[in-house]
Amino acid sequence: MTKPKILLAEDDINLGSLLKQYLMAKKYDVELFVDGEKAYKGFMENQFDLCILDVMMPRKDGFTLSKDIRRINSNTPVIFLTAKNLKDDILKGFKLGADDYITKPFNMDELLLRIEAILRRSGKSAEDKMETNFAFGSLKFDSNKQILTTTEEQIKLTTKENELLRLLAVNANSILERNYALKLVWGDDSYFNARSMDVYITKLRKHLKADPSVKIINVHGKGYKLVTENE
Repeated sequence: MTKPKILLAEDDINLGSLLKQYLMAKKYDVELFVDGEKAYKGFMENQFDLCILDVMMPRKDGFTLSKDIRRINSNTPVIFLTAKNLKDDILKGFKLGADDYITKPFNMDELLLRIEAILRRSGKSAEDKMETNFAFGSLKFDSNKQILTTTEEQIKLTTKENELLRLLAVNANSILERNYALKLVWGDDSYFNARSMDVYITKLRKHLKADPSVKIINVHGKGYKLVTENE
C-alpha cells in the first residue's frame, strides 16, 4: 500500500518534528521543511497528496507558498496552520483556495480528522488505499462493488452503508470512534448526522444477521466495534 504523502512546512522545529512523528505513526509519509523556500523546492522535486503550510514562515510565507504551489498544481489540497485567529487571515486563506484552516494551538487528533476528510474527498486517503475485499465469519464484503455476500444472497449496499461498513471492517475488532466515523462519512458530527448514523448501524446489523458470529456492538461513550466470536 502506498502511503499518502504530505508536505509539512513549519518553521517551529519542535512542533514540526512532533507533527511529522505523529502523522508518520498514523501511516502517512511526511517531509518536513523549515521555511517556505525549502518547501517550494521540495514541492517542485516530489509529488504530494496534501500540503500543510504554516502561515508565518521565513523566506516565503505560507500564503505566498500556497500561490506558488497552485501555479504548479491547482489540485493539491492545502491546510493552513497559524498562531493567529484573525478573520482577515482566515478569509485570505480561503480566497487562495485553502481546503482547511486550523489555529494554533490545536488538537492533533482534530488535525488528523481534517486531513483524512480532505484526502478522502480527493480519493487519496489511507483508507482509500487499503484493500477493498474483506471476510468476517461466513460473510464477504467487496467495498468497490458495494456488495455484502452471505451464504444465501448478495446484498447491494447503499453508499452510506458501504462507507460505514468499510470503516468498521478496516477497524475490525477495534473501536471505531463515533465522531471519527461521522466526520469521515457524513462530513461533520452534528446531532442530525449522528441520528442518521444510528439508522445505518441498525441497517447493517440486519444485514450481518446472516452470520450470528458477526455483530456490531456499541462501546459506551466511544463508538462501535465489528466483532466475531473468535476475536
